Amino acid sequence: MNNLWTLSACIAEAQPLRHTPAGLPALDLRLEHESQQREAGADRQVKAIVKAVAFGALAERLSRQALGSPWIFRGFLATGRGGKGLVFHIQDIQQN
Repeated sequence: MNNLWTLSACIAEAQPLRHTPAGLPALDLRLEHESQQREAGADRQVKAIVKAVAFGALAERLSRQALGSPWIFRGFLATGRGGKGLVFHIQDIQQN
């Protein structure tokens, strides 16, 4: 089974850089996406707010980026802590 996700979005919010109990840098983010998609033969305006997390050097890099900056994010989806909602785990970024 595949769980690969690519999303073009802006960094809407970034919490302060934290460290896991094992000492790994971690960054919690909120990403905002807006686009036009074709669905059932009609154009649809789509907006989404996505909870995301990054770890390691990628977390450190993202913590230095400006809010509102556009990126292409790649990673996977997983259930959040406590089984609440989905969280996008970012594994790669590219400036959009």
